[in-house]
Amino acid sequence: MFKEIRIVENMLRFIRGLIPRRVFRFFQPWYHGTLSLLGSYFYGQPSKKIKVIGVTGTKGKSTTVFLISKLLGEAGKSVAAIGSLGYRIKDRQWPNELKMTMPGRWKLQKFLYEAVKEKCEYVVLEVTSEGLAQNRHWGVKFDCAVFTNLSKEHLESHGSFSKYYQAKQRLFEKTKNIHVLNADDSHIELFSKFESSKKIFYGINHGDMKAVDTNVLSDRVEFEIYGTKFNINLGGEFNIYNCLAALSCVAMYGMDLPQSKAILEKVTNISGRMEFVHKNPDVIVDYAHTPDSLEKVYKTFREDTRFKIQGSRLICVLGAAGGGRDKWKRPEFGKIAEKYCDEIILTNEDPFDEDPYQILSEIKSGILTPRIQSSNFYEILDRKEAIKQALTLAGENDTVIITGKGSETSIAVSNGKKVPWSDKKIILELLKK
Repeated sequence: MFKEIRIVENMLRFIRGLIPRRVFRFFQPWYHGTLSLLGSYFYGQPSKKIKVIGVTGTKGKSTTVFLISKLLGEAGKSVAAIGSLGYRIKDRQWPNELKMTMPGRWKLQKFLYEAVKEKCEYVVLEVTSEGLAQNRHWGVKFDCAVFTNLSKEHLESHGSFSKYYQAKQRLFEKTKNIHVLNADDSHIELFSKFESSKKIFYGINHGDMKAVDTNVLSDRVEFEIYGTKFNINLGGEFNIYNCLAALSCVAMYGMDLPQSKAILEKVTNISGRMEFVHKNPDVIVDYAHTPDSLEKVYKTFREDTRFKIQGSRLICVLGAAGGGRDKWKRPEFGKIAEKYCDEIILTNEDPFDEDPYQILSEIKSGILTPRIQSSNFYEILDRKEAIKQALTLAGENDTVIITGKGSETSIAVSNGKKVPWSDKKIILELLKK
């Protein structure tokens, strides 16, 4: 049987090569979906032998996947996970170097097969809109679907905001057992309308799992749920929501709040997500790659009372992804940086086949203040030199925030090439000099 499936896959690939690219784009979802189903049968439909938890949304997916995996793992469950932060099967971990958060076809099914083979009880997957639009989820039986939030993203690849959220809705259409939903999100009705055996809502303003008495700082958050007080070593209000999503999910699998509290409070950082790489000056690496997430990161520091008392400066290093993706975001990034930051350094991020200077120019178009345009503004294409400039500018009480790459291990350049890269590694190297 496996031999026959391989033959069919090779035939599909051969046919794909004969079809003009524009025509193939129309049939692409069926192509990927068919291969996903073939992969599922090839590996013995592994998702039917394990509980698969899918996490989707515009932001917070990676952190939520990490926290769910941490909670279940520390509680003695055998867990596997896939996301932009990397791969994990029990105690074995390795980086995601695909430039693809949700792997397609054979890779995903093979991973599920390996997780089953290692006797894992749960697999936690970061489920992307592009993966869903391409039907990479075909052949995966989801037990639980988690919704974090929704805002404009990937509009150029999907064609419109409605097509973007409709792709995400497929996860909830497909998942019939458990739905975990952010009750505070303005688009909650788009996801709460789908039937499931169990639903749980979370939030700060609404929900079953509701956080009260919240205190938000740049390096930690505090909140209370049904009398259980949490002191979490992750900063920003958005991390309260990420914690609530994870707590709600594991509650549906029998974990109580006191047990979860002891586990979550041991988490000191998440790689590339508001990660403090150095103190005095504070140097932070974050993945923020949407206007909303970028603003929330900057705002967290501006509103931190300790930041105000010290009168410190906020120094930002940022770029924007290329490859024709979401160009509308670029001037928005510039506008947000101008609003919150004292020093702005624009640099390279993931240009793919686009002109990196043009990308910087489009970000710069959103910066209007003459003060920012002169002595407090820099364009340094070399990302290492840009980070070096930020560290040189920073005084002991200043804060440097480097966004866009997070924990990624490469920079995508033209002709499909990837240049090995790590923001954190570069920062530590420069600070030693």
